[in-house]
Amino acid sequence: MICGADEAGRGPVIGPMVVAAVKVDDDSFLREIGVRDSKKCTPQRRERLAREIMENCEYALKVVEPEEIDRMRESMTMNELEVKIFADVLKELCTDGCEIFLDAADVNEERFGEEIKALLGMDVKVVAKHGGDDMFPVVSAASIIAKVRRDAEIEEMKKELGEIGSGYPSDPITQEFLRKWVKEHGDLPPHTRRSWKTAKKALERAKIKKLDDFF
Repeated sequence: MICGADEAGRGPVIGPMVVAAVKVDDDSFLREIGVRDSKKCTPQRRERLAREIMENCEYALKVVEPEEIDRMRESMTMNELEVKIFADVLKELCTDGCEIFLDAADVNEERFGEEIKALLGMDVKVVAKHGGDDMFPVVSAASIIAKVRRDAEIEEMKKELGEIGSGYPSDPITQEFLRKWVKEHGDLPPHTRRSWKTAKKALERAKIKKLDDFF
């Protein structure tokens, strides 16, 4: 058996991170349907592939909400957080003898794989590579499921909050949304990762502006 795992939404200031894992006997079906790194697929193709993968393969996923990310980051780094979540999701699928392929989230590929293997506590082979979502079909499949689920979560947030952009700190739409929300409400919007520098700066700017107005 082979398993692959990947995440979507590591870096955004708004919205969850989603980690997904896929398990197959071999990757012939995944190659047949043409899975590839989710970032290289159109949204429509991702959604179609996600349905096919979930209908034909074993999978598991976890939606890590911003509040949980903030709480976990009080005692661990983002890399340590990802190692734990990856291991939690893989435990739902993997057994002794599995080969596990990962898109390495650490600058040190080998360390990322070894740390996840240690948490799994199983007799498994772990291969972690940068760009693994483009190398291994089973990782591509996991990346597609994760991305489609995160996109769905963001669409639900837009119904609640209005246009928030992609949620990434570099997105001008997201930056403007945060600025306006904090100005109007005096606090960060729901679903925001308060531990992110972008969020802290948005609050700090609002406080400084209020002091300027006072004086």
